[in-house]
Amino acid sequence: MTFDEWTRAGLPQLFRFATVLCGSAYLAEDVLQDVAIKAHRNWEKINSLENPDAYLRRMVVNEYLAWRRKWSRYVPRAEIFQDEHTVDHADQTADRDQLMTELAKLPRRQRTVLVLRYYGGLTDNEIAETLHCAPVSVRAYASRALAALRIELKAPTDLTQEVHHAY
Repeated sequence: MTFDEWTRAGLPQLFRFATVLCGSAYLAEDVLQDVAIKAHRNWEKINSLENPDAYLRRMVVNEYLAWRRKWSRYVPRAEIFQDEHTVDHADQTADRDQLMTELAKLPRRQRTVLVLRYYGGLTDNEIAETLHCAPVSVRAYASRALAALRIELKAPTDLTQEVHHAY
């Protein structure tokens, strides 16, 4: 497969993955552009790999994790790029916005593990390979991230109950 063929077939899926990972279509475009430039330079090597899509996904993850070091003054916002032609129900949009807002609060590695696991459908071993860490580290990141999300989502309810009990 040539690089041009891959961009037509594989780039849209990689862009969707990058958008969920980055929390912003604009940041995803920037990350993906940097990855595409590097991939084009090394396409012969990448294309000869057993699973080039996994390698490219790893490139996106590495670029996303390194992005803050490159642009330390850039503060990502949680937003989802919505196609104007797509009709979305209000509840789905609200749920997605809430999820993206909560994911944006997580440290980058924890967020990356959750996106790779639940959006990318990767196993702990595949995530560990992507992040260059041990599978036990992946499980620890996921556990901490899910615990943080549970606490964050539970807190407003607890505060409301405490206020009602106080009066």
